[in-house]
This record gives sequence, C-alpha cells and structure tokens, in this order.
Amino acid sequence: MDLVDTLDRLASRLEQHTDFLKTEEATKHTLVLPLINALGFNVFDPSEVTPEFTADVGTKKGEKVDYAINIDGNPMILIECKTFGSELSLKHASQLYRYFSVTDARFGVLTNGTRYLFFSDIESPNKMDEKPFFEFDLCDFDRRDVTELKKFAKSNFDLENILSNASELKYAQQIQKLLSEEYESPTEDFVRLFTSRVYSGRFTSAIHDQFQILVKNAFRSFLADQVNSRLKAALHGAEAGVAALSLDSEDQVDDEEQADDDGIVTTQEEIEGFNVVRAILAKHVDPKRVAMRDTKSYCGILLDDNNRKPICRLHFNRSKKYFGVFDENKKETRNEISSPVDIFRFEEEIVTCVEHYDSPGPTDDSDTVTPVESAS
Repeated sequence: MDLVDTLDRLASRLEQHTDFLKTEEATKHTLVLPLINALGFNVFDPSEVTPEFTADVGTKKGEKVDYAINIDGNPMILIECKTFGSELSLKHASQLYRYFSVTDARFGVLTNGTRYLFFSDIESPNKMDEKPFFEFDLCDFDRRDVTELKKFAKSNFDLENILSNASELKYAQQIQKLLSEEYESPTEDFVRLFTSRVYSGRFTSAIHDQFQILVKNAFRSFLADQVNSRLKAALHGAEAGVAALSLDSEDQVDDEEQADDDGIVTTQEEIEGFNVVRAILAKHVDPKRVAMRDTKSYCGILLDDNNRKPICRLHFNRSKKYFGVFDENKKETRNEISSPVDIFRFEEEIVTCVEHYDSPGPTDDSDTVTPVESAS
C-alpha cells in the first residue's frame, strides 16, 4: 500500500475512533505505530523499533522515551508520544530533549498522533533545536508534505540528504506560517513596515487602526490579483481546450478512455481546473499544447493532446475533489482539494512533469499510466 493511501486511511480513522483516543496508549496503537510501519519499519522487531527506549541521563536514571527507530543498530529517530488532541511544545518533550544530547539520535519527533514535529540540531550540534524543521499534520497535508515524510522511510533514509535540506525547510516553513498569520491578522510590526513606506506622518494609534485594515485588504487583494492574472493568461485557449475533448482515433488510449463517450459531462469546475493548469504552464510551454480529454471517471489533461504525456487528472465527479499528478514514471498521486484554485499548490509537480516530457533523451513509448487511488 502506498504511503498516501495509508495516510488517508489513518486520517479517516479519526472520524470513527475519536471517542476512543483518550489515552496515550490508544493514540500510539491507533495512529503512531501504523505510520511508523508505513514508513517501512517493523514495529514488531525491537531491533528496528524499540519501545520504551531507556538511557541514563546525568543524575536521572531509567528515563524512557516512547520509541527509538534504529538505523544500522543505532537509535537514529526518537519519538515521544502524547495523547490525541494534546498541545505540542518543547516543554512537553523533556525526555526527548535530554535523550537527544546523550545518544546518537539525529532526529526527535514529538507527536499527538495527528501532528508530528520533527526536530534536529541545526542551530547547535548535539542540542535539539527549540523549533521543529518539519511539521506533518495528518489532517492537513499535501504532496510536498508527503515527499518530505518519505525521506524518513527505511528504504529512502539518507541522513546527509535530510540534514542538508533541513535548515532551508525549517525556515521556509516558519516564514510561510508567519505569512499565513499576517494574512489573517496583520501584526503591528507588519502594519508599521508598510505604513512607513507610504505615509510620512507620525505612526499613532489611530493611524495604526486605519492602516491595519488597509494593509490587510491590500494583502488579500494582491494575492487574489495574482491568481486572477494567471487564470486570465490561460483563458484565451479555453475554447480550444474544450474542443479537444473528443478522442483522436489515431491515438492509442487506455481501456478506461476507450469507453463510450455517452454520458460524459464536462463541468464548469473541470474547465476552471484546466485553465489553472494552463495558467501554471503558460510561462513554460505554448498553452495550445495543453489539452483536455474528459472521461466518465476523470478529466485528463495532456501535453500535445498525447495520451503518452499525461500531466494531471481532475477527479471532480464525487463528493470530494481530488487532483492527480504524475511523476516521471507516470505514476499518479491523488491529492484532496477544495476548489480548482488549490491546483496552484502543485505548480512544481506540474512543471516538472512537462519538463520531463520535453527533456532530450530516449522517447518513452509506454502507454502505461499507474494510478494511486489515495481516496477511492
């Protein structure tokens, strides 16, 4: 089972078992251990996953951390678990903090079953940082989050690779979080920064109140304008894209696309999603090369209207919307979204996919496309 499938399944458990996750042990068995297992570690083998990991720390004897994940026989990842719904902060990870400096572990994880905070010693060697370099939320994750989480899988684990990207990841996530907070409620410092650039008078309380509203509205308008401008860049080709819905009889198509076209309805949301993808790619390829083919089960978006070059799929014919993106092996990963605008979050994956098709090298004549049913 793919990691995304497991994560979706674990997230769905929350709705069914929330009332039973009242203890730390219940949280471990229902959420934490299945995730460790999904990363490829045998939770039934204490040489790989050691429960109640114990070490003497200074004058404190016999203290325990919930789990130690061992790599090459050495504890590499220490995990401290709290009860589902518990607040997470460094003060709730005292054992984790102390163990980090007296073992060979390079990562500490604090979790309540849904949120996973990953710590290392980026700022000071052998001393666990006060802020995590990566946060994973089982209830709110996207493909980039899964990509980072996969780095901790047994089959992918590369200490140097993780550490080399940890610093950039840590500060990028913190900046994104700050921007999100400023977007919702601009702080005085944020308001003062922009006010000083456009207003030469004294920054009084009244001016603060006035410009706080102005800055907030301007911030939101700017982001909305960015989205709209990218959509407009693709609108001129929308009609051509819709016309490309009919299947070219000369192209080879997979079994699902060979189905009878009767009953296929292209919705407005599918057209909007197609326009978003075109807007993303407008700076990289001629928008006319991006075509749409609708089927009964999904709406496919292709490069050069060629079934051998799938870019993404819109799975909008259900109560929950999913956006499927393809890797270089044409393997599809589905991500839940709330609206077509959310597709902008996957710009990197979309551009990488198209660049792979346009890069020089052997031509891939395979028609095989492997879907990953993350929420069937």
